[in-house]
Amino acid sequence: MIKNFWIYLACATLITYLIRMLPIVLVKKKIKNKFLLSFLYYIPYAVLSVMTIPAIFYATSYKISAIVGFLIALILAYKEKSLVTVAFFSCLAVFLCETIIKFI
Repeated sequence: MIKNFWIYLACATLITYLIRMLPIVLVKKKIKNKFLLSFLYYIPYAVLSVMTIPAIFYATSYKISAIVGFLIALILAYKEKSLVTVAFFSCLAVFLCETIIKFI
């Protein structure tokens, strides 16, 4: 069991190192391709969305409160409100929704 752990740890370390090292070694020149630059520009947003949105729907007791909070956050973010404002009002919406659901 311990031997397998060290093998898994070595593989994870090697893969993580290669993922970080290969782009630095292989790409020596500045990237000029506009399509590739725009693709790389949006990767952090896509990854953040993929990690955050499922967590939103599993963080609450009721799916409806998660949907309400998500919609409030979406509307406020679309109106370009600050991150603190979006987070506060979406959390408040989830809290109020769950409180109402518990009393029904």
